[in-house]
This record gives sequence, C-alpha cells and structure tokens, in this order.
Amino acid sequence: MIGYYVHHQGSGHLHRAVTVAPHLPGPVTGISSLPRPDAWTGPWLQLPRDDAASSYAEADVTAAGRLHWVPTGDQGLRKRMAAIAAWIERHAPAALVVDQSVEVGLLARLHGTPVVAMTAPGVRTDSAHLLGFGVASAVVGAWPDGWTDRLLPGLGVPGERMHTIGAVSRFPVATDRVRTRRRPHAVLLAGTGGDGFTAQVVARAQEQTPDWDWTVLSRTLGSWHADPAAVLADADVAVLHPGQNSLAEVAAMRVPAVVVPADRPFHEQQTTARALRDGWPAVVVDRVPRTGWRDLLDEAVFLDGQGWAEWCDGFAPTRLADVVKQVAHEGLA
Repeated sequence: MIGYYVHHQGSGHLHRAVTVAPHLPGPVTGISSLPRPDAWTGPWLQLPRDDAASSYAEADVTAAGRLHWVPTGDQGLRKRMAAIAAWIERHAPAALVVDQSVEVGLLARLHGTPVVAMTAPGVRTDSAHLLGFGVASAVVGAWPDGWTDRLLPGLGVPGERMHTIGAVSRFPVATDRVRTRRRPHAVLLAGTGGDGFTAQVVARAQEQTPDWDWTVLSRTLGSWHADPAAVLADADVAVLHPGQNSLAEVAAMRVPAVVVPADRPFHEQQTTARALRDGWPAVVVDRVPRTGWRDLLDEAVFLDGQGWAEWCDGFAPTRLADVVKQVAHEGLA
C-alpha cells in the first residue's frame, strides 16, 4: 500500500495526484481534506480541515517557527493527525508521498514510514522545510534535471535524495498543434480569479489588443471549459501566473507564454519566473502591466513553444513512480 497526501490549497496538488497515482506501485490511498475526485480509483481517506476556526490570533500556529501549521488546541488538527496515524497503523504503508506538508511527513516518519516529499520552487531554507526535507527518504521537484539550484536556491538537499522528474501535466504532451483561427488567440489562465488578474486587468488587456481574440479560463472572470486542453491547443500565447500546475499544462501544450508571478509564500512564483527568463519560451514581467499588452503578446507569439519540451516531456509520472518504488523497496529491506 502507498499513501498519497494531497494538500487542500488550490487544485494543482489534486490534479497532480490524479495524474500520477495510476503509475505508482500497488494500491494507492488518497489522503486529503479535499473531497475525493471522481477520477480517483483507489481508496480515499477523508480528513477534517485544520484551518476552520474563526481566528488563530491566540494560537501558536508554527510551534515557535519550527513548523508551518500546528495551531494549538485545534480540534481539526488533532482529528486529522489521529486519522492519518490510525491509517498508518492499519495498513503499514510501504511509503507515503506527501504533496505538500512538513507536518504530515514528520508524522509519517515518526511512525517509521518512508516519506517521498514533493516540493515546489522557492526559498525554502526555513527551519520547518529543512526539518521536513531532512526526514524524507526522497525529495522530488517537478522541474527539469539541472534546475534545482535555480528553483530551490540555497537549499542543498544531498544529491542522492533529490530527484527531478519534470513538470507533471494532466494533459498529454502536444505532438502537432493545428490551429483553427485566422486571428491570433491569447488564453488567460486565471483560475478562480484574484491575485493580479482582475476584471479590470482583463478589460484593459483586451482593449489594448484589438487584433487578438481572448479566451479567459476562469470560474469568475470568464468561462470554465470542461476541456481546457482543447482551448490551449488553439492558443498562440498563454498568459498566466506561474504556478506549477498552470505552467505544466502550458508547457505540455507547447504554447509560448507571458508569465506574471503572483505573491506566494516562500517566493515560489518569483523564483520560477526568474528561472524562466533563461531561455524558456516565455516573456516574463515582474507584475501585471497596466499598458503594453500588445507588445507583450507580439513578443511572445514569435517564441517557439517546442522549447518547453525539456520542462514537460510527459514522463514525469513514471519517474515519480520509480522514486517511490525505490523508497518503498529500501524501507522494506
């Protein structure tokens, strides 16, 4: 049995879990406070939330800076950790993939369960991350080989425990893009809205680019498509915040991009954006621009989207499976 912990923030962790789980060895149990997705075929351990209290102002949520989220006296935290511990006792998993939680990884390792810790880019040299990476049997970054020093600056995880698998996309890699439009087409990936992409930003960008068609993939700012891969396949340029999931999907579809980093903990997207300036098919700006959208799109459209091939080659799930098999085998030896 393999466990797979899915962090509840956003949808990217869940998309990644659903994509890679069929490639992992043996039965895989999903563990999350997110509802079980329809596409999940194995068991699912439903956890209570640990952030449902009205206020955490009086709680020590970081254990004096040693962890990320352990609010004292929180009933949800107590119940979710007890549920995971009971599951480990019941199933004696060969390994637990943790995407992402220092606390869950530490809990598993305290039960003698080997941990495969997924990580995102960013400056993750704080005490909690160092602890979480230190107890993991393997640390996995979903980016190309050779880019860890750029995407995890200053961390220095030993090479035998650090594994890079490339970006994980729920969409298959595009082999031949055939566009159906005469006018150039920009696709904005805005998710649920917020961050720097607002209705005003969208309207301003469209006003400044009258020769372009726009599709806004967003539950609040535009329309939500059941098959966003088909929309991206017909795009000349994608505009996005460089979260791991959105970036992986754009790379898989081989679409050149305009990349606008949003504020995230540990400088995750700023770190990614800096790396993307170095030869990838992306025009990177530091913040959402008020003007200049026509120039940005015109610059990006001439970039070769095939340059994403190294970022996302479609084999990340099997590489992760190889890491999990190795960790599980060593844990049973």
